[in-house]
Amino acid sequence: MSSGQNSGGLMSSAGLVRYFESEGRNAIRIDPKAIMAFSALFGVLVILLNIFTV
Repeated sequence: MSSGQNSGGLMSSAGLVRYFESEGRNAIRIDPKAIMAFSALFGVLVILLNIFTV
């Protein structure tokens, strides 16, 4: 490859970086601890339903 050619890797990912770095004011913000607690409780519920329905 010659030094004058651009592979396009940086330019093609520039839009994604800009998209993921933007913070919307209307975005829903959920605490990661709340998601982990909800998923753990949901898992326990599924296990209990499997035990009691068999």
